[in-house]
Amino acid sequence: MGFKGCYRAIPRKWKTPKIIIPCFVIELIIEIAALALYGIAQPNLYRTRLWKEGSDHGWNSSPKEIIYAYANYRPIRTPLPWSQFVTDFNVIISVLAIFILLCKGIMYICHIFHPLMSAVIHAALVALFAVSIHAQAASDMSDPDHPQPGAPWYITKSCGAPVRPSLRGYCQQAKASFAVTVLLCALFLAYLILSIYSLIPSRSPSSSRKSSDTESDVESGHQRPWEMAQVPPTPGTTGGLKSPMTPRTTAFNTLSGKMGGGAKGKGRGKGKGKAAEPLMRGPDGKLPLRHHISMGDETYQATGEAVKN
Repeated sequence: MGFKGCYRAIPRKWKTPKIIIPCFVIELIIEIAALALYGIAQPNLYRTRLWKEGSDHGWNSSPKEIIYAYANYRPIRTPLPWSQFVTDFNVIISVLAIFILLCKGIMYICHIFHPLMSAVIHAALVALFAVSIHAQAASDMSDPDHPQPGAPWYITKSCGAPVRPSLRGYCQQAKASFAVTVLLCALFLAYLILSIYSLIPSRSPSSSRKSSDTESDVESGHQRPWEMAQVPPTPGTTGGLKSPMTPRTTAFNTLSGKMGGGAKGKGRGKGKGKAAEPLMRGPDGKLPLRHHISMGDETYQATGEAVKN
């Protein structure tokens, strides 16, 4: 099977088309919420505050260690959940996801959003949001005295006491940001599963090709005779293939027979056959127009012989 055969064998229709548009609507709502939450946190509205709040309670490292390390010329890396990278990365992927959603909607309306394209796009989106989930829920082991082996405290703990009241709103925003990230990753994973499911052929390509050939034969071989059967038969063709008989043809044949019979009777004798009836000419001696319309070659020849005789 060549490239064209493989390309034709790829399914281009969704097995669950009624689910796609509701998924677009749900995705749009979640992405708008995610973009709003990520944009509020940009560039550093509450990240360092939550980091310091956790260090005050002994839940993670302290942001002051970064300053001590720089002062002592000691290499140190900012823990991943408290780094600027997480905030910037979330804003970038949220804008990218909304742009891709607009493109998906246009392609779906134009009937070019095929399952294979959807599988590639959503596999990439799943990978991006999985990286975001990993970064937000990463551990902080930079301080041996205050290790954080799991996710940050604002994810694993409540935003109530002993957290300061001024930071409870920021804590809830950070929780919501993590929640919408998980929801978007799960939604894109569902897209990916639906795309792969639509790519699975329901039957073998040979049988589908045979069925398509059968359908084309039905359309070309059976439907056309049925359409032609609706046309009424031509007068004079019933019972076999012969010349169509119309009232005008019958009149000309009768006229031709009379002329021929008159010519034969004149050759055999005066008592046999009937004389041809004289043609009705006009005042100028020419045949009327009705004798010229729809007359074949045979009729003209018979008329000419009758006139000569």
